[in-house]
Amino acid sequence: MGRSGERSPRRPSGPLARYRRDADRPRRGEDRGRRRAAALRSALSGRSVAAQVFAMNVVIVLLLVVAAAVALVLQGRHDSEVEARNRSVSVAATFANSPGVPEALRAPDPTAILQPRAEATREATGVDFVVVMNTDGIRYTHPRPDRIGKQFVGDIAPALAGETVTEEIEGTIGPLVQAVVPVKAADGTVVGLVSAGITTENVGGVADRQLPLVLTAAAAGLALATGGTALVSRRLLRQTHGLGPHEMTRMYEHHDAVLHSVREGVLIVGGEGQLLLANDEAQRLLDLPPDAEGRHVLRLGLPDDTAELLASGRVATDEVHLVKDRLLAVNQRPTDVRGGPAGSVATLRDSTELRALSGRADTARERLDILYAAGVAIGTSLDVGRTAEELAELAVPRFADYVSVDLFDTVLAGGQPEGVTPLRRTALSGVREEVPLYPVGRQLRFVASSPQGRSLDTGRPVLEPRLGEAAGWQAQDLERSAQVVEYGVHSLITVPLRAGSLMLGVVSFWRSEKAEPFDEDELALAEELVARAAVSIDNARRYTREHSMAVTLQRSLLPRRMPDQNALDVAYRYLPAQAGVGGDWFDVLPLSGARVALVVGDVVGHGLHAAATMGRLRTAVHNFASLDLPPDELLGLLDELVNRIDQDEAADDSSAPVTGATCLYAIYDPVSSTCVMARAGHPPPALIRPDGGVEFPEVPAGPPLGLGGLPFETTELRLAEGSRLVLYTDGLVEDREHDIDVGLEHLRQALETAGESPEETCRTVLDARLPDRPGDDIALLVARTRALGPDRVAEWQVPNDPAAVGEVRAEVTRRLADWGLDELAFTTELILSELVTNAIRYGGETVQVRVLHDRSLICEVFDSSSTSPHLRYAAMTDEGGRGLFLVAQLAERWGTRYTPAGKVIWAEQPVP
Repeated sequence: MGRSGERSPRRPSGPLARYRRDADRPRRGEDRGRRRAAALRSALSGRSVAAQVFAMNVVIVLLLVVAAAVALVLQGRHDSEVEARNRSVSVAATFANSPGVPEALRAPDPTAILQPRAEATREATGVDFVVVMNTDGIRYTHPRPDRIGKQFVGDIAPALAGETVTEEIEGTIGPLVQAVVPVKAADGTVVGLVSAGITTENVGGVADRQLPLVLTAAAAGLALATGGTALVSRRLLRQTHGLGPHEMTRMYEHHDAVLHSVREGVLIVGGEGQLLLANDEAQRLLDLPPDAEGRHVLRLGLPDDTAELLASGRVATDEVHLVKDRLLAVNQRPTDVRGGPAGSVATLRDSTELRALSGRADTARERLDILYAAGVAIGTSLDVGRTAEELAELAVPRFADYVSVDLFDTVLAGGQPEGVTPLRRTALSGVREEVPLYPVGRQLRFVASSPQGRSLDTGRPVLEPRLGEAAGWQAQDLERSAQVVEYGVHSLITVPLRAGSLMLGVVSFWRSEKAEPFDEDELALAEELVARAAVSIDNARRYTREHSMAVTLQRSLLPRRMPDQNALDVAYRYLPAQAGVGGDWFDVLPLSGARVALVVGDVVGHGLHAAATMGRLRTAVHNFASLDLPPDELLGLLDELVNRIDQDEAADDSSAPVTGATCLYAIYDPVSSTCVMARAGHPPPALIRPDGGVEFPEVPAGPPLGLGGLPFETTELRLAEGSRLVLYTDGLVEDREHDIDVGLEHLRQALETAGESPEETCRTVLDARLPDRPGDDIALLVARTRALGPDRVAEWQVPNDPAAVGEVRAEVTRRLADWGLDELAFTTELILSELVTNAIRYGGETVQVRVLHDRSLICEVFDSSSTSPHLRYAAMTDEGGRGLFLVAQLAERWGTRYTPAGKVIWAEQPVP
């Protein structure tokens, strides 16, 4: 009850269904309107909650109305009296002090003079009378002429004394408030009196005007109460599933009787972890606070394991939990299995008959918890030092007050300890930080008589129950041993860290807080705990060794990422052989003029030697490519490098293997859509045309690198945009069972079915060609060509005349405006001015300018001279020599490359 969500569509069962059916029987056969009317009458009956709410609202509204009316009457009466006093005093004082009044009182006929003035004043101010009298109280004026000449009704003695008098009297015109003010002559003597008065009924009336508003507000309140009651009634009917008050009362009584009479604890926990209900037995068993209901179960002071179980809502069957001095069997089930509300119901049974065994059970459970936690918490990382720290942190303070882990230095580096090597304190954890034990990082050598030395020598754990009496332990360091004992550490267990027959180090458990020393049972627990940790530490050691080797290889094997360029869409795969890492590699190298170089190579053999050679070759290719060398010249330099490597290794070791390597180097130009390539003993590339056809272009093989003496030949291919160039190593097409021609034909078939993207091509080829256990490394590089359109290229022939430089600048400025690069116009003009001027002056007859709009703005100046320009710093007195220096400052990169007809000086600027 009380839920506002949707009801489950299933048929209700249990007590609720029985009460529902009992409530539905009298209404069978009635139409919907009659049922609603009956429900409304039931809701508004005196015994329903809605009717009681309605009655309460009516009583509250009536009380508010009565209180408001009484307050209005009292306030109106008070305001009327105050207003009457103020007005009568004001009118009387004004009239008494008006000019001519003292003289009129001395006249033979004061009434004739003052009566008209008094009546005019009365009508103007709204008072009921203005009476002027002599000092004997005889009236000279009055609204009723028959009262003139008669005695004034009221107290005039204070007024004769010069004071103002106000009083409430029952006058001749009814209850009134009047004021008497003296009329003084010029010398200050009282020569007469003036009285002004007003009846209270003329001042009042405010309460009468506000009372209808109060009654109207009361009627509106009653209407809102009636509407609210109707809404509450409908809400109650919906939330109680149509049960009437009698059914609800009977169901609650049964529910309350069951909860409070059963001798089993019952807890209902909501979906958010709040305790919704706890019966008497549950409060007794768990010793819950009086305000437990409504609080989160984690804040009730329960043991951690019990609170965690109740908060999690997981299914539990007869789980035994120790709560203070009781062993409770807990069963828990969720309540939302069949569409019910989120939460869980838990039942508790007292198992106090096991109290005699609770001590041992608690100890055993703690030890099992420690071992279980060790399996979970130790070895979460493959770092030797961190794994040792996890062991120390786990055991403190659950098992020991301080734990130190000492490992051999070679173990920390991933190796195996050989001979007598020092240990290093790798981890130290404790309940306090100022303990005088050796700190982390300290190199240690334990004497043979110390417990650690004996554990390392015998491979067995050692128990020292009383450190103050252990002479062998004190012999390690007399001064520090005394400090440790004085600090309060009194018991020690040392356990060797062994992984099979390999001794990794020693673990020491120290006790200070607990008065009892370690015993034999705790020694066995320490040995098992360390045995579990030793497996993780050994795994971390092995991983450290392999990881160090892998990191070394990884840094020299493959590029970490593909460079940014627009000429090619590139995808790649690298798969090492089962026998170990080999020397296959690949690279993508951006060159000047928006060109890109592709290289794939293979060093013969496996292992560190092949990987190291491959790393040297990759570095050499990077350096040679930065010189913008043609493919054949670059392979020639690599051939000389491999020859030199073989000669150096043969000089050091006559049995060193001869290094052999293959390589394919290609340069793609997106402006001309041409690809120039050469290979040194490497398998030929594959070309997938845009229409899906596959071919293996004829590229002269050339000798493998290292043989020397033979030149390499280049081949130039014109590639349509969207062509895919496939470069690979021999592991993809060669194996022991088939010739390379068979492998090439299988590769052709795989490429014919490949998708259009380089990634899909890589995936299809490897799915078709990858063996189950590859015996050689496989490197695969797929590049789809793009073309730099004519709208991104601008070329001009420059006459051999210095005056033509201005025309070139103007043309370039217009083209940059077309490309939306106006902000680069100034720097581009400066760069081209210097380069074109130098080309005209020193470069020969033919000068050509080309500007490319790619990822950067590239300015190229071609001339027929092969003389290379050099950057130099001009002196203050030099007239020239600053041109290339200025270009180097303005451009992001610049350089020179040679062509068969001369050279090209280029400069790149970043595009905003």
